Amino acid sequence: MSFKVIITRDFDHMSDVAADIVINDIRETIKKNDSYRLGLATGNTPAKLYKTLAGAANEGRFDATRIESFNLDEYVGLPGENAQQRALHPESYSFFMIQELFGLLEKKFREVNVPWGTLIDQDRLEEELKANPEDWEEQGTDRGKAVVVKKDAKSLYLRWIRDEILDAYAGKIEERGGIDLHIVGVGGKGHVAFHESGIPFEGNRMLLVRLDDNTVMNAVADGHFAHREESPCYAISMGSELVYEAKKVVLLANGKRKSEPVAASLLNDPTPEIPISYGQIFSNNGGEMIYVIDREAAKHLLDHISEINERGIAIEDISS
Repeated sequence: MSFKVIITRDFDHMSDVAADIVINDIRETIKKNDSYRLGLATGNTPAKLYKTLAGAANEGRFDATRIESFNLDEYVGLPGENAQQRALHPESYSFFMIQELFGLLEKKFREVNVPWGTLIDQDRLEEELKANPEDWEEQGTDRGKAVVVKKDAKSLYLRWIRDEILDAYAGKIEERGGIDLHIVGVGGKGHVAFHESGIPFEGNRMLLVRLDDNTVMNAVADGHFAHREESPCYAISMGSELVYEAKKVVLLANGKRKSEPVAASLLNDPTPEIPISYGQIFSNNGGEMIYVIDREAAKHLLDHISEINERGIAIEDISS
């Protein structure tokens, strides 16, 4: 079992420590292999890490042209008349990655991949789901649900989503040899990407997720979209099973809001109610799991260090 929690001072310190881990892993791996597969999350948490990563590549500390990247997730239902407009919408995860990492590189990655959610027309998706209720089922115990399309679905559009959007993305990762290192964040309920709390682990390598109403309305309230009709109602996402097939997973968390799910994922047995708790299964199966968190995100676990150590998880506090 290889599971370590590194406690840092603040957001900047967390980002720098995590960047060093990623850069060193890239440098060591490409000494032995022609390419490096890097898994990427979006959001504010990894943003400084990505700028540091781009700076290191531009300084020649590693060869960016040998990296293939695979992002965790992407919205379905962004405003736009076609897939190109949706992909370039300022709230798309494709656009985020261009701003925060890809566009900063002087020498570009060999290949970049973001789940192909912008290819799906949300109105057409909802029409097909309504017209073909026997072709799919919902899974999940919370408000966010996985929409699982059956293999023998009669709707050609739903089968296309399953075969060419979901299964094809997972298949491409497998074909390339799997992810060497995955950078992930933590959702408010301990979810990873759009693998929402309560969605089962098993059989959900790539997910089509119906977002809960709170997620949709919060996106409007936070200013990401002008009104409810513009805010996406679905997303495409790697599920925990696929995320944690990487050789190494680096989880970032900062702020008080993340402290409870972080502690729960370490103190309790793995459960789909806290998707990041899959990290325990991952480490028990031989993967290398590293949490890099700031002092505030560590608040709840600091009272339970001995219990966490007893579970085989090492804690390194470098925050002083």
